[in-house]
Amino acid sequence: MEAKAKVRYLRVTPQKARRVVDLIRGQQASEALAVLKFAEQSVSDPLYKLVASGVANARQTADKLGEAFDEDELVITQAFVDEGPTMRRFRPRAQGRAGRINKRTSHITVVLASGDDIPADRKGNR
Repeated sequence: MEAKAKVRYLRVTPQKARRVVDLIRGQQASEALAVLKFAEQSVSDPLYKLVASGVANARQTADKLGEAFDEDELVITQAFVDEGPTMRRFRPRAQGRAGRINKRTSHITVVLASGDDIPADRKGNR
């Protein structure tokens, strides 16, 4: 069984988000939630909610299919950050010039799978 959760247009730069996503990729969902709970980066709060949403989506999928659900078997098989649209703002600079400020956004996707459904190429990432 596989469950997916996405957050789009998150107001954090993709570079900063990737640093935290790399910490949880390949971990069990419960371990990832513990890591995110105590991570100091600001993106860890929305990412915690995203992983918790993925666990809830897996629970809903298991109920719909009539399968047994064990939260301890869920593993984050894929987690990636894509770049969203950039908001451009301008700030006055010296001698009548304008300096551009880029306010970047991110799209984050997390895919969870139970232990027996993990593809063979992903099992080495644990």
